[in-house]
Amino acid sequence: MLELAKKRARDIVSAYAPNDRFQIITNDFEGRDQRLIGKDDALNRIEEIRTSPATRDLSKVLIRQQQTLSTGIADNRIAYVISDFQQNIADLGNFRDSLLEINLVPMRAVRENNVSIDSVWFESPVQILNQPANLLVRVSNRGEEEAQEVRLSLRHDGQTKPVGTLSLPARSTRLDTVSFTILHPGWHEARLSLTDYPVQFDDDYYLSFYVAERIHVLVINAAQPNKFLGNAFAGAKYFQMDNVDARAIDYSKLANYQLIVLNELPAVSSGLAQELKTFAQNGGNVLAFPPASADLNAWNGFLQNFGAGNLGAYTPTPRQASQINTEEFVFRDVFLNKSANLRLPSTQGNFALAPNRGEYILTYRDGSALLAKFPTGEGALYVSAAPLDENVNDLVRNGEIFVPMLFKMAIAGAKSRQIAYTIGRDEVLEAKHQVSAAGESIYKLRAAADETAQQENAAPDGAEFIPEQRILGAKVLLTPGPQIGASGWYKLGLNPDSTLAEYAFNYDRKESDLSYKTDEDLKAGLPANVHVLDEAEEANFSQVVDEQNQGITLWRWCVVFALLFLALEGLFLRLWKV
Repeated sequence: MLELAKKRARDIVSAYAPNDRFQIITNDFEGRDQRLIGKDDALNRIEEIRTSPATRDLSKVLIRQQQTLSTGIADNRIAYVISDFQQNIADLGNFRDSLLEINLVPMRAVRENNVSIDSVWFESPVQILNQPANLLVRVSNRGEEEAQEVRLSLRHDGQTKPVGTLSLPARSTRLDTVSFTILHPGWHEARLSLTDYPVQFDDDYYLSFYVAERIHVLVINAAQPNKFLGNAFAGAKYFQMDNVDARAIDYSKLANYQLIVLNELPAVSSGLAQELKTFAQNGGNVLAFPPASADLNAWNGFLQNFGAGNLGAYTPTPRQASQINTEEFVFRDVFLNKSANLRLPSTQGNFALAPNRGEYILTYRDGSALLAKFPTGEGALYVSAAPLDENVNDLVRNGEIFVPMLFKMAIAGAKSRQIAYTIGRDEVLEAKHQVSAAGESIYKLRAAADETAQQENAAPDGAEFIPEQRILGAKVLLTPGPQIGASGWYKLGLNPDSTLAEYAFNYDRKESDLSYKTDEDLKAGLPANVHVLDEAEEANFSQVVDEQNQGITLWRWCVVFALLFLALEGLFLRLWKV
């Protein structure tokens, strides 16, 4: 198909004069193609075209070509679009320009059946060491026939594990679950694969993820540490809890924690409030328990910094919680029977929590909040209307609610990382900034080996390049752009021996649906400046283009017939005797 398309392009260029100017453009949108070139250079550029994973809507291609053609001095601007016109990219109706003559050159593609892995994601945002992890996999049958016995497998930690077989009706999508256990901390590479022929670019789906050795929790205390908080985390080796006095906080270390608990601080200083807001915006969670003697002005300043409303006056009135929000992440999937009669906490006093936004997690019988959540950036602030003191709030003695609440808040505060990226999109990668021993920090991405990949054009092992990078505080933002041209895993480091982060890239699934527009579809409703050149493959396309531009040339036939009649006249005069 590509070679035939290149032949069509050569024929088109050859049909024009040597002094005409051309733009040769592909889906890669390379900078060198944003200029007009001569005829010989255009033919050479066509020869250089190779297969590419880039996917573009045809309207964007035409806009790109329109921008370049407008730089020329000639009035006749003509565009030729050589494509198989797949349904999901042929959005020609989105392009409007009556001054540009557009010729559509359809390529006759063979319609194949295709089964693809469309997307993969984890059921839980954070993966825990020595615990089962569930991957959700969306598989689609793009063909008109049922796909039977499609084998699905998972490769993880260097081993390939058969998952099972799938059968999908024509034009259907199925969601499946793949479970495995994470046995070591650090970066993990995984690849889901299925067996499908002949279209294979979408049969592998790469992903990478990081598993921390521990989740770190910080409790900021005004007086003595709370024994119930310590006991809740003491029995779970995966969690590491640290206590610190409110007067001795090292702000530079807050980013190392996933959950910060404010244990009945009489007041929250403006400096701490700002640091906690930055912590939450970057993905951390904050859980705040005000004391009965709280300085309302200071606490309300802290809450308003998060856009979390105000605390009203403390009322020493016994109250009973009546409802728990099992749809919110903190309590979702915690209880097997959500309708069971749980023993909900009761309090001997509480503040009137008047949020102007947020979500209630625990609610009193009158509908007011005992515990509310306020999303902030990539994290959240959780505020309790009652103190943590066991003499006021028996939540600390209610293990079936208190312990999973703390665990889920800590896990949710471990910022989930994107497990896969798509080649050809303007992806921005994020990593922690580190300064090398030499004082310079030039980050490089290098491809990791995948000897068992089904795709012939998988990323070559060790291929290395320097992406566009920008340092922003403690983070570095990377933009690989078109430098990544093959699916696979890519490791980030300052030198070949270090791996600071790992990213997985996959081919765009936009072209997985092999449905094409017919000639009739293309011709339907076209404006006057758009034409379809639906010639046979063996046609002389240079002649087709010449006739398209100049019409059928009849002057040669006039000369031939004039010479013929002159010869006949001379013959008649010589032979005819009057």
